[in-house]
Amino acid sequence: MLQVRKASDRGQFDHGWLKTAHTFSFGEYYDNRFLGFRDLRVINEDRIQEGVGFPTHPHRDMEIITYVLDGELAHKDSMGNGSVIRAGDVQYMSAGSGVTHSEFNPSPTTPTHLLQIWILPKIRGAVPRYGQKQFAKQTRLNQLRLVASSDGRDESIEIRQDASLYASILEAGKTLELPLAAKRHAWIQVARGSLTINGQILNAGDGVAITDENLLVMKAASLDAEFLVFDLT
Repeated sequence: MLQVRKASDRGQFDHGWLKTAHTFSFGEYYDNRFLGFRDLRVINEDRIQEGVGFPTHPHRDMEIITYVLDGELAHKDSMGNGSVIRAGDVQYMSAGSGVTHSEFNPSPTTPTHLLQIWILPKIRGAVPRYGQKQFAKQTRLNQLRLVASSDGRDESIEIRQDASLYASILEAGKTLELPLAAKRHAWIQVARGSLTINGQILNAGDGVAITDENLLVMKAASLDAEFLVFDLT
C-alpha cells in the first residue's frame, strides 16, 4: 500500500532568510494526520539564503541527518565539532543526552538547499556523537547507495536506530529495485525530478509511505530523479 504526501500539501513557510517545507508536523506547523511515519519524525526541505542560518539551539534524544543538495552548510556544536558540508555530503548528529549547535550558509553568493531528517533513537540519554561523509555522485548514480544504517555497513554512517537510508540519482528511463523484508516499511522522498514507485508517479518534494509491499520498483520518468529511501521497522 502506498500513501502519497504531495509537495504542495506540506507545511510551507517563507521567513525571508529561510524557505522551508515540512513533510511532517514541526515547530509552528501541526497536522495530526502527519506526525511522522514509523520512527521517521522530520523531513524538512530548507532553502537558506546567503550568509545566514540557525543560531545556537539545543536538541536531545534525536538522530539528526542532513543531506545537502546544493551549496554549503557550516556546522558548530558543543561537542567541539566545526565543519562545512557540501552537496553530496551527509551529516549526522546524535543529540543523545543533549547538545547545542548552530548551522549557517557561509557563502556570500549561493543559497543552500538541503533536506533535514530526524529519526527517533532506539535508546535515550546516550552520549552525543557527530559524523559526516561525502558520497560522490558516481556512487549514487543509477544505484541505491546506503548512506546511514544501524551497523555502519558498506561504509555508511552508523545511527542509533534500526533503519537504513539510501540515496540515489537515477537517470531518466532507468529502473532500480529494492526488496523489503517482512514487516518492514519504507518512506521515499523525491528531492528532484520525477519518479514512479510501483507505478505511482511522484514529483520533486513528494513523499510516499509504503506498507505491505515486498518489492519497490523505482523508475525515473522523463527527468533524472534524486531521492532518498528509508527502510524502517
